[in-house]
Amino acid sequence: MGKMKEKYVDAENHGKGQRSPKLCGTNYPVSIAFIVVNEFCERFSYYGMKAVLTLYFIRYLGWDKNLSTAVYHAFSGLCYFTPLLGALIADSWLGKFRTIIYLSIVYVIGHVIKSVGAIPDIGDSTLHIVLSMLGLVLIALGTGGIKPCVAAFGGDQFDEENTDERRKFFSIFYMSINAGSVLSTIVTPILRGDVQCFGGDCYALAFGVPAALMVIALVVFISGSGLYKKSPPEGNILVRVCKCIGFAIRNRWRNSKSNPKRSHWLDWAEEKYSKRLIQEIKMVFRVLVLYIPLPMFWALFDQQGSRWTLQATRMNMDFGGGFIVKPDQMQMLNALLILVFIPIFDMGIYPLVGLCRIKLTPLRKMAVGMILAAVAFCAATLVEINVIKTVVEPPPAKESLIQVFNLMDSDVRVQFPEHAVFSEPLTPYEDPSGYTSLPLTGKSQLQTVTVSHNGEEYQCGLTFTERAAYSLFLHRPLQPGGTVCNLVEDHITKSESGAAYLRFINTDTENINITVGTDAFYAPANYGISPNISVPRGEYNKVVCVTDSSQYEIDLGLLDFGAFYTVILKKESNDLTFRKMEDIQANNIHIAWQVPQYVFLTAGEVMFSITGLEFSYSQAPANMKSVLQAGWLMTVAFGNVIVLIVAEGAGMEQWVEFLLFAALLVAVSIIFSIMAYFYTYVDPDQLDKIFREETDDEKAKISNSLFGILLNSTDQGSYSS
Repeated sequence: MGKMKEKYVDAENHGKGQRSPKLCGTNYPVSIAFIVVNEFCERFSYYGMKAVLTLYFIRYLGWDKNLSTAVYHAFSGLCYFTPLLGALIADSWLGKFRTIIYLSIVYVIGHVIKSVGAIPDIGDSTLHIVLSMLGLVLIALGTGGIKPCVAAFGGDQFDEENTDERRKFFSIFYMSINAGSVLSTIVTPILRGDVQCFGGDCYALAFGVPAALMVIALVVFISGSGLYKKSPPEGNILVRVCKCIGFAIRNRWRNSKSNPKRSHWLDWAEEKYSKRLIQEIKMVFRVLVLYIPLPMFWALFDQQGSRWTLQATRMNMDFGGGFIVKPDQMQMLNALLILVFIPIFDMGIYPLVGLCRIKLTPLRKMAVGMILAAVAFCAATLVEINVIKTVVEPPPAKESLIQVFNLMDSDVRVQFPEHAVFSEPLTPYEDPSGYTSLPLTGKSQLQTVTVSHNGEEYQCGLTFTERAAYSLFLHRPLQPGGTVCNLVEDHITKSESGAAYLRFINTDTENINITVGTDAFYAPANYGISPNISVPRGEYNKVVCVTDSSQYEIDLGLLDFGAFYTVILKKESNDLTFRKMEDIQANNIHIAWQVPQYVFLTAGEVMFSITGLEFSYSQAPANMKSVLQAGWLMTVAFGNVIVLIVAEGAGMEQWVEFLLFAALLVAVSIIFSIMAYFYTYVDPDQLDKIFREETDDEKAKISNSLFGILLNSTDQGSYSS
């Protein structure tokens, strides 16, 4: 997920010093093996922790979906702001090697604190939140800080003449990123869901294993210390660029009235900085202007780990044969598809488009990538519209939801004052067709409900509260003149883990204890209702029911993903019979329907991200590549900020939000296409040629001047003699 934005381009300043031993007679230094293993472990650590993060916020910390999404993207954004700090520390102070070690230690500490915060027995919920947030801040500092250092440090290990090997190293390095991502997004959700600890999902283990991998990454990196070529800090070009820009702005402000205008505002820095540096900054600015629309792409892309994961929790995750995918495991599709799509696009799609005589420039590829991401969110919108059909939304203000169960021996009629909620008679033991809206006059309202049965009428005074859902159970009077109504407030929020909710109604005269898997239910006699308890999805064929006098076994069958069941128990002919009713529909949209949106988004990533990096670096001078690297990472950071703002401020339905993001990206892609139309591609190597020619001209002028002076002095000497 997001691996393209981590495909670093090698820095121009390679380390000088000792020659590292080579691998098996090749030109590959042994030291790169330590760097590749370090990157694999670090990416496993990062993506493994991040895969379960959204569900951790919701299920463990108890936050709602919007807050969980906002914090998730705030963390993601911070991870792409901190590379600026890491680059500054490495280039200006510590060097790449020591920066990687020191910030990796911070990284490990963050993981440990995060894992401790996931242990329920330690402190209260406030302490868990504090430890979790502190851990995430340290992790963001660690992963972001080492991000601009590790790949460049690997490139430093190669000798100047081994350019082919260095290029292949970055492919290997990139593969290690994807391998770590794929493996971690498979393993950590299993550790979270399949391993039980502290009475629930084992988040402490799901965070602890990535912490251990980060420790291994640090140990492996330090182990290769004696083999590395380590370049000393050489000064940060980003700092020089900022100083030059600042000087140009100040100088223009001070002298704009007294001096004539200059062709470009950066030319006001000529008094202090070289023309070459100024020209290089101008070239970079032309690319940075094109970056302005790009955060919108990342705003959509990074929702794989938040909104799309939450969508998956409300889907059917069963692939048959006992293979059940976890919602947070779907993120692995992105990394797998990247590995498949890169050769398909490079060796198949792009050449075919070329044969059609369509000029597919880098900026056109990026625009198409944006459109594909928008299509992915249109697909996600269609899936969401179908997913919410199985969800019962809480009613709005001055409204309740009501469903009625007829446990009588014949039809009944139910009449609500002022509202014809139920116009047709209700047959005995019929599964209710769903919840019906009941308007109220205020926040709560007492309503006298009339129940007609076998020519008799019963009056029930029932109080309804707004925004709540209720089940009304109608049964025979337990005593003369007694009530026939039992109003119960329902829990209608589906489980984010895909568990089913279950309750029992006991129509017998004896109490019943029911065991469903590992969960125990108690249903009192005479139409008593058990608590509503979530049970893991699965087949329950031998459910033991124990009364005061006997023991029975019933077959409940499949309790499906996200469904709500009411099971009515009834004694007939010395046997216990049951009727299973589905109050809220199971998740009937299969999780495989998410595959198209992942396909479109990954295809968009391949066209947008890889091309964007290659374009950016091809359009900038060699010593300005780190500046563009920082600018590229900032687009990712701002993309997450956009999601944070929308998640907290929009307050719209999820499918509407998906459609909004798709529309915004289409609009942005149009703007980007217009900007790209007016962009003129440049060759940064021409800059070297221009300044080399200028230098040669200056040298020629100086040489001619010296020759003239020498000739003149010779003439004078001859004349005097």
